[in-house]
This record gives sequence, structure tokens and C-alpha cells, in this order.
Amino acid sequence: MSDFKRAGILLRLIFRVTLITDFWSNHRVTIEQTLQQRSGSKCELCGSNLNLTVYPVPPKSGETAEECLLICKTCQEQIKDPTAGNINHWRCLNDSMWNPEPAVQVMAWRLLDSLRAEGWPQDLLEMLYLEPEVKTWAESLQQEDTDENIELTKDSNGTILNAGDTVILIKDLVVKGAGFTAKRGTVVKNISLTDKPEHIEGRVNGTRIVLVSAFLKKA
Repeated sequence: MSDFKRAGILLRLIFRVTLITDFWSNHRVTIEQTLQQRSGSKCELCGSNLNLTVYPVPPKSGETAEECLLICKTCQEQIKDPTAGNINHWRCLNDSMWNPEPAVQVMAWRLLDSLRAEGWPQDLLEMLYLEPEVKTWAESLQQEDTDENIELTKDSNGTILNAGDTVILIKDLVVKGAGFTAKRGTVVKNISLTDKPEHIEGRVNGTRIVLVSAFLKKA
């Protein structure tokens, strides 16, 4: 092959790469413009109007505006580990969780779920309703983590328990420090998993308590 032909092929390749780069660059600008209009040029989580950027909500690739959020630098940094920074920053979710955009709902659910131990996020989760397909999206990363986790939380019948499940007590349990006995047959809705696979958390008689999974069965 002559040098002339090689040069021609190289120029055509450069031209194609340039076209592809320009396409994705323009595509991203279009997504950002859409998000700016959708959000009123404010962070869709906390409402800040400073240092805004496009954030694809995993595991989505961010090819459309519907798969992305417009968020500020503070939210972006704290999303990596919601419990590491100023947890009170996430009280903004009390408002943003009602956003009609599925991507915002998904991110709000995930953040609240990761902060359950604080108490107030659990109360918000109990009020937050997600459509089935949105709930599947929200739980998708949680499911990946569960698949990699060797020790799963199981009920008395060996059935795997997941966050949000409803369980039934199979025996009376004295709740120390709360002054009551959780009776056999009590239904506990929207449970939370803990760091210990043998324990779950749930609300009984208006009090949030830790329950032993071996004394429960999935409803």
C-alpha cells in the first residue's frame, strides 16, 4: 500500500472519530440543557444553583435525560458515601423525594435507604411510594450487593429476607427497655436489614426495634 493511500485512510479515520466525538459532545450538551430546563437550573436533590453537573443514575448509562440528574458538587461528593459527610445535608430529601421524575425518586430512595439507621430517613421511606419499575431501578444496585454477600438474612423457614419485606412473629418476644411484649402473629411491615444477617429492624407498636430473623417468617 502506498503512502498516499495510507494517508487517505488515516484522514478518513480521523474524520470519523471527529464526527463521533462531536456527536456525543453535542448529545451531552442537549441532555444538560434538558436537565437545566427540567430543574429550573437547580440541583434536583438539594436545590442549590452552584456548580451543577450531569449525574447518570446507575446502572443507567446516562444516554437520555430521563436517566440522569442535575446535581451540585456537594451532593455529588456525598453520594459516594452518604454517611461520611454532613448527614443533615440530606434532610433536603424530605422535599426532593416527591419529585415526579423517576431518576430523582430513585436517588432519593437510595440515599434514604443508606441512612436508615439515623431514624428520620426510615420515616421518610415509609411515606415514599415508587412505581414497580422505579422501585426495581432503585433496588438494582442493592441486589448486586446482595448477590455478592455470602451471608444472607433468612427467616425461620430459610426464606431470604430483603429490605422492605413484611414479616410475621412466630413467638412472643419480650422487648427489653420498651416495656411491652411483641406478640406471636404480629405483622411487621417494611423491615430493614442490619449489619448482622441474623437481625432485622422493624416497627412494632410504634417503636423501632431489632428482631431475630429466626423468630420470623416472611408474609
